[in-house]
Amino acid sequence: MSTPEPPRSPPIKPDLPRYGRYVAIPAIAILLLITINTLTTRPNGVTGVAPGRRLPPFAAPLVLGDVEGDPDIARHDHEGANGDVAACRLRGPGILNVCQLYERSPLVLALFVDSGSCAGIVGDLQRLVPAFPGVRFAAVALNGDRGSLRRLIARDRLTLPLAYDRGGTLLALYKVATCPQVTFALPGGVALGKTLLSRPSPAALRRRVEGLVAAAKARGWKPGGAGA
Repeated sequence: MSTPEPPRSPPIKPDLPRYGRYVAIPAIAILLLITINTLTTRPNGVTGVAPGRRLPPFAAPLVLGDVEGDPDIARHDHEGANGDVAACRLRGPGILNVCQLYERSPLVLALFVDSGSCAGIVGDLQRLVPAFPGVRFAAVALNGDRGSLRRLIARDRLTLPLAYDRGGTLLALYKVATCPQVTFALPGGVALGKTLLSRPSPAALRRRVEGLVAAAKARGWKPGGAGA
């Protein structure tokens, strides 16, 4: 990624492999295993982001934007393959920045593979958006194809931000091994409760969001407040 200064949109570095071809092959294999494991097994020993830990920073291209490249996952400037600019500072049109989402609001973040029924989690989240003003909902497609994801947005009339990770950069960062993976974060980015490692029922998903809102309010967050 390049300079984060507004109002210019800081482009993500185009066509620059973040881990190289020797790591890209295992990433693709992991994505295939996620799909297979989701269909055939129950999660075992996979935790995602641990409760009480802050969500790892990243900035990724939005599906409906014109920014290209791999997600920036740098915690500081000049981290080489992770990114030239600290991910939390890399903002602008066409970029989903997880730090920006959780700065002042609760966040529900889904990571998914665009195959089978897994992508249905995005529609599940979209249906909750009107009921929870001030809560941020977002999703990232791992190894997603921009064309098919744009069709998904049009079909399901999605308004929540949807980004894509073309090379699986977030797989290890977010400890992804099932599909979908849904994380709930308090304002400030600290994960609340266990990460969901499978697609829940609509009622169960709603209960988790209600719990997130209650916990955020107990810590002083107010829906509709500045930055919400």
